[in-house]
Amino acid sequence: MRITKTTVSVLEKNKNVMEHMEFKTGDMVVYPTHGVGCVQGVETNEIAGLSLELVVIDFVRDRMTLRVPIAKAAESGLRCLVTEDVMKDALTRLKGRARVKRTMWSRRAQEYEAKINSGDPLSIAEVVRDLHRKVDQPDQSFSERQIYESALDRLAAELAAVEKIDTDRATEKLEELLMAA
Repeated sequence: MRITKTTVSVLEKNKNVMEHMEFKTGDMVVYPTHGVGCVQGVETNEIAGLSLELVVIDFVRDRMTLRVPIAKAAESGLRCLVTEDVMKDALTRLKGRARVKRTMWSRRAQEYEAKINSGDPLSIAEVVRDLHRKVDQPDQSFSERQIYESALDRLAAELAAVEKIDTDRATEKLEELLMAA
């Protein structure tokens, strides 16, 4: 992911928001490398003689529980769900024309993985758009299909949480937008 002034200001703004964010049981949050999870609560644990306050996040889809120190939440990229406006921008990106670079697949795959793991729905939408294949286009390789499905799942999960719909319906909505583009 290329870091621009806009990206830096958004990250700084997000960091400032996270420093003041309160984690409440039931809140939906996004952890960049795992996607959307539900806050189960805040607990205090003693680790190596230090008392740490940890946010407990449950990722139902992955059957995983993550504990993030509150002091490191912003640094780790933990954030609230995006607003409906940001999600609309991400959905608009799906309608755009695919921008596939003419570089080696291994290099592009690394860039796509970095975009997915950034947790930014706009970047994830670009990956979905660029790797989506229409009926008349050639089939994808196994690794292309894996990255595409990973990005689609991640974007659908956040769309579902933002619009308060189930993940299957969110996936259908994304695929309809891709087909219409």
